[in-house]
Amino acid sequence: MLTVEQVMASQKANVETLLGLTSKAFEGVEKIVELNLSASKAALAETGDTAKAMLSVKDVQELLALQSGLLQPLAEKTAAYSRHLYEIATGASSEFTKAFEGQAAEAQQQFAGMIEAAAKNAPAGSETAVAVMKSSVAAATNALESVQKAVKQATEVAEANFNAVASTAKPAAKKR
Repeated sequence: MLTVEQVMASQKANVETLLGLTSKAFEGVEKIVELNLSASKAALAETGDTAKAMLSVKDVQELLALQSGLLQPLAEKTAAYSRHLYEIATGASSEFTKAFEGQAAEAQQQFAGMIEAAAKNAPAGSETAVAVMKSSVAAATNALESVQKAVKQATEVAEANFNAVASTAKPAAKKR
């Protein structure tokens, strides 16, 4: 069975993990705010430059050339912004995933220890119940590992799809 010291140590570790994750979450929010501020500043400056350029246009063909010249940089900047935002999000997500996996593994070990302790102290004739409990714990552990693998695979597929879209955005913008 767990002692008071073990419970207190576990709670302390959980609080430290929570504080660390909260700090990481705030770092992610800070990075997103910084990204949005710099993107807004750049967009504001570019809007001013574009307005000046449009005011100096002398004919329709010059206006069309100016408009088509704006599309490619806009597509590239949008792709860069999206890529940066995605990197911030996946960085924060990986921190949370690592922490969750570590906590889950520790909780599984503690639970398995409790099962073992209960099995040693179980009354005679309860071997079948203990075996069923151990089997249930093993099945739950396998299910959790399968879910974690599926989430990792889905994340990898999403990242690959995002990279594919981002890499095709530039050539598509250049064709216009």
